[in-house]
Amino acid sequence: MNSIRIDGDITLGGLFPVHGRGSEGKACGELKKEKGIHRLEAMLFALDRINNDPDLLPNITLGARILDTCSRDTHALEQSLTFVQALIEKDGTEVRCGSGGPPIITKPERVVGVIGASGSSVSIMVANILRLFKGQELLICNSIGAKCFAKLLKQLKATGAKKGPRVLCSALSQRQGSDGAAGPGPREMEPHGAVFITDPCSLSWAPQAIGVQRLSRRAKPIPQISYASTAPDLSDNSRYDFFSRVVPSDTYQAQAMVDIVRALKWNYVSTLASEGSYGESGVEAFMQKSREDGGVCIAQSVKIPREPKPGEFDKIIRRLLETSNARAVIIFANEDDIRRVLEAARKANQTGHFFWMGSDSWGSKIAPVLHLEEVAEGAVTILPKRMSVRGFDRYFSSRTLDNNRRNIWFAEFWEDNFHCKLSRHALKKGSHVKKCTNRERIGQDSAYEQEGKVQFVIDAVYAMGHALHAMHRDLCPGRVGLCPRMDPVDGTQLLKYIRNVNFSGIAGNPVTFNENGDAPGRYDIYQYQLRNGSAEYKVIGSWTDHLHLRIERMLWPGSGQQLPRSVCSLPCQPGERKKTVKGMPCCWHCEPCTGYQYQVDRYTCKTCPYDMRPTENRTGCRPIPIIKLEWGSPWAVLPLFLAVAGIAATLFVVVTFVRYNDTPIVKASGRELSYVLLAGIFLCYATTFLMIAEPDLGTCSLRRVFLGLGMSISYAALLTKTNRIYRIFEQGKRSVSAPRFISPASQLAITFSLISLQLLGICVWFVVDPSHSVVDFQDQRTLDPRFARGVLKCDISDLSLICLLGYSMLLMVTCTVYAIKTRGVPETFNEAKPIGFTMYTTCIVWLAFIPIFFGTSQSADKLYIQTTTLTVSVSLSASVSLGMLYMPKVYIILFHPEQNVPKRKRSLKAVVTAATMSNKFTQKGSFRPNGEAKSELCENLEAPALATKQTYVTYTNHAI
Repeated sequence: MNSIRIDGDITLGGLFPVHGRGSEGKACGELKKEKGIHRLEAMLFALDRINNDPDLLPNITLGARILDTCSRDTHALEQSLTFVQALIEKDGTEVRCGSGGPPIITKPERVVGVIGASGSSVSIMVANILRLFKGQELLICNSIGAKCFAKLLKQLKATGAKKGPRVLCSALSQRQGSDGAAGPGPREMEPHGAVFITDPCSLSWAPQAIGVQRLSRRAKPIPQISYASTAPDLSDNSRYDFFSRVVPSDTYQAQAMVDIVRALKWNYVSTLASEGSYGESGVEAFMQKSREDGGVCIAQSVKIPREPKPGEFDKIIRRLLETSNARAVIIFANEDDIRRVLEAARKANQTGHFFWMGSDSWGSKIAPVLHLEEVAEGAVTILPKRMSVRGFDRYFSSRTLDNNRRNIWFAEFWEDNFHCKLSRHALKKGSHVKKCTNRERIGQDSAYEQEGKVQFVIDAVYAMGHALHAMHRDLCPGRVGLCPRMDPVDGTQLLKYIRNVNFSGIAGNPVTFNENGDAPGRYDIYQYQLRNGSAEYKVIGSWTDHLHLRIERMLWPGSGQQLPRSVCSLPCQPGERKKTVKGMPCCWHCEPCTGYQYQVDRYTCKTCPYDMRPTENRTGCRPIPIIKLEWGSPWAVLPLFLAVAGIAATLFVVVTFVRYNDTPIVKASGRELSYVLLAGIFLCYATTFLMIAEPDLGTCSLRRVFLGLGMSISYAALLTKTNRIYRIFEQGKRSVSAPRFISPASQLAITFSLISLQLLGICVWFVVDPSHSVVDFQDQRTLDPRFARGVLKCDISDLSLICLLGYSMLLMVTCTVYAIKTRGVPETFNEAKPIGFTMYTTCIVWLAFIPIFFGTSQSADKLYIQTTTLTVSVSLSASVSLGMLYMPKVYIILFHPEQNVPKRKRSLKAVVTAATMSNKFTQKGSFRPNGEAKSELCENLEAPALATKQTYVTYTNHAI
């Protein structure tokens, strides 16, 4: 077995990955210059310093037994059995020398503590061995098969012991024993003790070949201090109680990496781990911390097999690309696997796609990224806080083949480092390899950079030295050298002293251990950057309980200082809510808040209050604009024009009638009803101003009163007139006596009675439902809230409007019926025909009003259209009455005063007879001059009363 032996009063064990993992059945592979030789030399450097320090372990020399783990846990297990050989009592009862005497067995040096190992999986294997010797009987069997082992257990049980001894097999096959039987797994052996499985058995079953070795009853566990193992599993004090480490647990490292991921605003990452305790437990710790802290999701977790097949790394890259949004990859892997992953990424033409975040196994090493600088550019790595040990640099640079013969692997390092061969026989013809001259110098003829864990190797050796010093001070006070109480050293006691050390390490950092043997978490954060063609690891931050990250110092491939994205889903825009994907809180779909909804929080949309609408970005609500018909609106131009013109015309007619109040035409028109009708027409025009005015209590009250009142007055007067004409002619057909209630007073009484019904209905409406203005937000609540408006209006619904105008419509229809009945009155008689034409035209106007008004109830311009339609219809109705009934009279009064003269008087019978006969000769009457076409019926209706003693009643011309 290749190992370094250094004699001393106290011997420390050392485990270092001097070589990499072998392939094709070989245990060891290529030499590891940094991780192997640098770290090994750091232990030798620390031993030299302690042995030369008069204040630390004076008069006590530390020796060493250093072994190569070959970066393989099973190989390290076999190697570490060397440390427990001194604890084993060789059973030589079956062995005899040639002379027949018992054999002489040389007892190896006793190891009191172990420095190492490097990999977590190796440390776990070794820790399980070193802690087993806790006063129990242990049987160590070498090179036996599965059947052999089963028989051995059977024999052990046959001894009758209540609790069997613990059994350790150094070469029991996990796959198949030498006897062809499948090897048992560790769980099958647990009832009988701890079992460790390494290489296949090479010996068949034979009693003499078992070689059972019994552990000395005085044996104690061996404490272990690792300089690089960071797996969280090793913090389990119930399983690895004799394990300590000067590097922080990956639990701290995982927390630091989660903090970095969150600081870079990444929430969707993949993980990549080498199979084994370090990689798997590191990733598990990262995933656990990400779940606890929240905000980071794992896209997928990929494992690198311990023995990867050809093309395995290409398959890993293809799998990582399945979740292409997860561009950040968290790596807990050894440097060999890291390098092969980078090579596979370059092969797949994915340079710049992935953003790597490496654990301390990557750190600031050159080997994983050598000739892969572009693929690794931007990688963020983490490394326990360290400083370069200048004393070690001087020491290592001075090492030569002559002054470093104690390192049996140094010659191999020399050849590898200087690319030369020490032996001429190793040189091949035609090769460019030169012969070593021993004049080469490290750092001058070759590149040199101190490996990152050198500081921790030195601190681990010093921790063991300080613990032994404190133990010697307590157990051997005043004694020079070792005393019997420390011969041998009790591992259980030594562990207590190790856990209590507190000193300043080689780099100035305090070295302490917690109750689980872990060092405090202190990390430096690096980024691998390319600047002007040169690559370097640049410190961008640190982590000690919390993160300090200098993001402005970071550089990313292709984007400079702009942070790259590694997110499952892009952030939702304002006004969009997140709908998370089940089981993946970092992935979501963005759904816009629709309609009148606004964004309450990231996950909720809520409808705005009825009088509000969402803002432009839908992050809140704002009041809906309130509209009303303005005076300057285009919709108000026509109604106002008609109203103003109508009012002016009405006033002109009134003034004319007042001025010519005593003329025959004015008298014949029925002055009282004419003025009532003109008042109704005036109110119809004035209603337009009430409809356009801003709705309030007063305006709305006046609308209720005058909107229907003006029309009621107009149609009540016209109805009274048409009714009187109808009754006069109907009465005249039967007798010569005048009908009742045709006097002016009676006519006014009838008209005001009809009007009072309208007023009574309005009063009842006021009592039942007091008038007020409202803002109707439903009237123009469009699908697009941007166009929503609140309409300020009076509380007059469409149904209320129908009821309000219904009575006026009834008067209008009744008046029209009478106009139809009196259609037989000749044109030469009175106003029957003009009233008929007025009512026909009015009906047409209101028949057009109904579909326009109610057909636009869903229009966005409902307020404007309906108000305009209503006011124009009312104004047109008034204009028709004014134009057809009064304008001809005004025309005659002003421009043809010669026709404004009284006609001769005739009896009622004569008038009726003439009217009857005129139906037969309408064509003749149509050719009469305008003044002569007027009837002569009832010329003296303005007389006080009908003379009872006279045989004939006289009427003034144009009496109706």
